[in-house]
Amino acid sequence: MPENLILASGSAIRATLLAKAQVPFTVQVARVDEDMARDALRAQQLAARDIADALAEMKALRISGKFPDDLVLGCDQILDVAGIILNKPQDRNDLTAQLRQLKGRDHRLHSAAVVFHAGRPIWRSVRTVTMHMRDFSDDYLTQYIDANWNIVRHCVGGYALEGVGVRLFSKIDGDYFSVLGLPLLDVLAFLTERGVLQK
Repeated sequence: MPENLILASGSAIRATLLAKAQVPFTVQVARVDEDMARDALRAQQLAARDIADALAEMKALRISGKFPDDLVLGCDQILDVAGIILNKPQDRNDLTAQLRQLKGRDHRLHSAAVVFHAGRPIWRSVRTVTMHMRDFSDDYLTQYIDANWNIVRHCVGGYALEGVGVRLFSKIDGDYFSVLGLPLLDVLAFLTERGVLQK
């Protein structure tokens, strides 16, 4: 009998990606103070990629302790621009500042996924995508934030690539699903090998 999969995330987009791929799963949101954890990991001078991996592991561990017989998938994503890690915008002014910092430049998204079983990590993947943001006008920036604030206010960098946010970019090097916050193809390959999904 296939093992149960729990997504340790409240992310609607991650849940949608798994559901559209017809992956059976349930959701248990891991209550982790991400800002505090991120700051502590930064203080250890970890690379952005490793911070994403550590946060994903932290979330999976939290839920695996309660459901040791199930597979628990923890995820996280870090935006790194020239060695600076950005957080989710606090308000419109913060988002404006973030997008001005990113426009006309490249930045990297590190999307991590870690699977726990019986309180231990058994699989992990971290995908890095390079995002090339175009040099848009101030007028476009104002219009974009006014029209999309309610959609992107929970997104680091203030864009949802599956919607109008794609217009902020001139080029993307890497996996589309990882931009959305989940290295989905890697997860599906693991679940298939594990017997959760049919070969």
